[in-house]
Parts: sequence; structure tokens; C-alpha cells
Amino acid sequence: PRVFSSPQLLALLMWLRWQKLYKLCLLKTRQCNLTGWWKNDLGSKMYVSEVDSQGNFSGEYHTAVSSAQKPIEPSPLVGSQHLDEDGQCTFGFTVNWKFSDSTAVFVGQCFAEKGEEEILQTSWLLREKVDSQPNNWKATR
Repeated sequence: PRVFSSPQLLALLMWLRWQKLYKLCLLKTRQCNLTGWWKNDLGSKMYVSEVDSQGNFSGEYHTAVSSAQKPIEPSPLVGSQHLDEDGQCTFGFTVNWKFSDSTAVFVGQCFAEKGEEEILQTSWLLREKVDSQPNNWKATR
């Protein structure tokens, strides 16, 4: 076998190696992965099990805040996400609160900037059960 020691060949090999490493790092840091534990500013925690090939997932929500009279319990969640090429997916999920007659829905987007941790930005609605249709006006917030 022939051995090349040319500075140009060495430079080319180093450049190709750097490009491969750069792409691996870029893909790794820009991919949002909803699977795992998440915590918000109020101390609530959410666990998302593995997201399937269709973008569906389930898990548990452990809220830190509640106006319910019963003790807070972990509550199941189900949702789905878009499996975007750029990894900054939109998603939505529903939480069926086990300690009240309420349901919450969350929608949001995952952001993963290069070199930064993943962040979920969400909006939510909470629907409380009311005793009659005339009280419907105060049931969603």
C-alpha cells in the first residue's frame, strides 16, 4: 500500500473529519426529544414515555399547583407531536386530572438551539366541571 504524507491530503482528511463531527453535534443539539422528565417554573413535573413512530406518546403529569380540595395526585397524559425534520416540533397533550373533575390541554413547541438545552414553550386551557349550563362561562380558563 502507498502512504501519502502530503499536507493537502492531511488537511482534507482533517476537514472531512471535522465536518462529520460538526454534523453529528449539530444534529444532536438541535433535536428535540420529548421523552423523559420535564420541569416548569412552578415546580410541576411531567414524564413523557417514548414517542412512537407516528409521534404519539403518553406519560404522567405531576402538578405542583392546584385549587382542588383533594390532595394532588400524578395524572395521566396522552399526546402527539409532529416529527419534523429540523427537530423543533410542535406538540399537544391532554391531562386527565385524577384529583378533580377537570381536564387540561397543552399545546406548544420544543426549541433546541445549538449548544442550549431543550425548552418547551406551551399554552394551556383548563376545563373545570360546572353544575349547570348557565355556569359554563366560568368553566374554562
